[in-house]
Order: sequence, then C-alpha cells, then structure tokens
Amino acid sequence: MPLINLIITLVVVGVGLWLINDYIPMDGKIKRILNIVVVIAVVLWLLTAFGLLSGLSAITVG
Repeated sequence: MPLINLIITLVVVGVGLWLINDYIPMDGKIKRILNIVVVIAVVLWLLTAFGLLSGLSAITVG
C-alpha cells in the first residue's frame, strides 16, 4: 500500500474521530472506550499494512 494512501486514511480516521468526539454528545466513558477501540484498530491495521502482523489476514468474517 503506498504511503500516501496510509497518510490519507490516517487523516480521515483522525478527523472522523475528532468530529465524533466534539459534535456527538455522549458520556465521557463511552468516548474513552471509542477512542481506545479506534486506536487499537488503527495500530493493528498499520501493523498489517507494513507486514509486521500477517496473522490477521487469515481471520475471515462469515
């Protein structure tokens, strides 16, 4: 995956998370959980994109 695609995806995810945190009213605990889940998902996605975590590609849904 080209580096520009990674950067664009990270910016979109970051802006989306910022918009959700600022403009959707919800409890602080829920926001914290949402932020943690998004950060973990992004880290796992980055590790898979750079080939450091190839085991996730074997997991299929369905």
